[in-house]
Amino acid sequence: MKKIAKIWLPLLLAMAFVLGMIVQGNMLKRGSGMIKNPIRRISKIDFLLNNISFNYVDTVNIADLEEKAAINILKELDPHSTYISAEEFAEMNEPLEGNFDGIGVQFNIQKDTIYIVKVIAGGPSEKVGLRDGDRIVTVDDSIVAGVNITNNAVMKKLRGPRGTKVRVGVCRRGEKDLVPFEITRGQIPLYSVDVSYMINKKTGYIKLSKFARTSHKEFQNAIAKLKSQGIQNLIFDLRGNGGGYMDAAINIVDEFLADGKLIVYTEGAHRGRDDFYASIRQSCKDLKLAVLIDEFSASASEITAGAIQDNDRGIIIGRRSFGKGLVQEPIMFPDNSSVRLTIARYYTPSGRCIQKPYMQSDEEYYADLENRYKHGEFTERDSIKITDSTEYFTTEGRVVYGGGGIMPDVFIPADTSDVSDYYAKIQRKGYEYQFSLEYTDKNRATLSKLKTADEFKRHLKSENILEQFISYVEKQGMRRDAKGIRQSQKIIETQIIALIARNIIDNDGFYPIIQDVDKTLLESVKIIENKTLKSL
Repeated sequence: MKKIAKIWLPLLLAMAFVLGMIVQGNMLKRGSGMIKNPIRRISKIDFLLNNISFNYVDTVNIADLEEKAAINILKELDPHSTYISAEEFAEMNEPLEGNFDGIGVQFNIQKDTIYIVKVIAGGPSEKVGLRDGDRIVTVDDSIVAGVNITNNAVMKKLRGPRGTKVRVGVCRRGEKDLVPFEITRGQIPLYSVDVSYMINKKTGYIKLSKFARTSHKEFQNAIAKLKSQGIQNLIFDLRGNGGGYMDAAINIVDEFLADGKLIVYTEGAHRGRDDFYASIRQSCKDLKLAVLIDEFSASASEITAGAIQDNDRGIIIGRRSFGKGLVQEPIMFPDNSSVRLTIARYYTPSGRCIQKPYMQSDEEYYADLENRYKHGEFTERDSIKITDSTEYFTTEGRVVYGGGGIMPDVFIPADTSDVSDYYAKIQRKGYEYQFSLEYTDKNRATLSKLKTADEFKRHLKSENILEQFISYVEKQGMRRDAKGIRQSQKIIETQIIALIARNIIDNDGFYPIIQDVDKTLLESVKIIENKTLKSL
């Protein structure tokens, strides 16, 4: 009897599981329509895993096999359908949720020591007295300095559920002994609007790094601030923005379009067409608009750019975007692992899907940007290969294309004229970041009196900061290169000043300074103030 049970038990378990899934599949509904039943036969995978569990010669980790099976199944679909382990799930979603639990500091590992670059205002660390420039030496009596600690290890030690406590010992300039603190962890906000400011009396600038749960509210606050300062033109920077929540993009676009205008629609084999229209918000209806994109602008960024372009609402400036036109839906498992499954494609108002081809391997798919660079696409518009020659039309009859990202209305090539070999070596070594932290630490008392980007520029140039940096680099073993310095001196000096300003007044210091060498942004200011779509 025991032998018979060993044979039939796994079969019965597999059949019970599959029958349960069939019943569940038949009960699934979406809206008022039924989803097609995806299970038509006994699952070979469940049948196999049950047999391995009960009959295999050695003991095996079934959970591990399940994960590997899921990963390999999803590889047969598209590059954006992915399996996420329980450990990775919270970490991957955190940047989009708008907050996390921790102590509230921005840190950098400098000379094998945790250096606090910025104590977040109103956070737990500020409340107990931690300061910018403090160095964390101990965490809960464990030494964390001089032990080759990593960024991930630091976060694991300092982050944790709100209400829990962590003890740190810090080395502070001017203090002989470690200064002890006990910090009660709390909720720390994460912001997706990096900065908003007026470039000049008419033109404002907003930089959005991701489309998070809080992005729309942050955007509304940024617009309100700029309106109080007299904004007439807006440059909305989505360069490097890899996307996020689709509804965040829809809500932001809604601020620009007239009531009833189509923003985007989605459709899949098992999902009917869903249309998303603008409402009566229109808080930005009177603003002239330019949207900046590049090869790292993807997903929700492309929804935004596509809606603005197809409705002829603004000028798209920069380089061709990434080309992700697929919509993912999370499927949660009981152990908190999940699958992000592609369930539809999204289409811009003109009807184009901007998803680039993905039938090749994942490696080739993600090598696309490198291939674009090699083919000269970043420097020459004529080098851009259009993967879908179908013509689509904007509301005013302009021709646009799909199949491989959003093509800008105005192409701005990547400018490498200032990038010498000397500067490239500096960047690879990270010397500009190291120097800016050390300089800030030594001169914090003086720098803290400076309040604006212009004040930082005037002060640091008067201190001959470029020569100080070059001398610092020499001490690190890099030979002075007069030709390379001449070629790159403006970008080096500007970046150093911007980084030091960021250490004191955050992005309100960094971006208004770095714009002096941001040729795409500078050109965009000229375009938005002097041209319309019809004049391009």
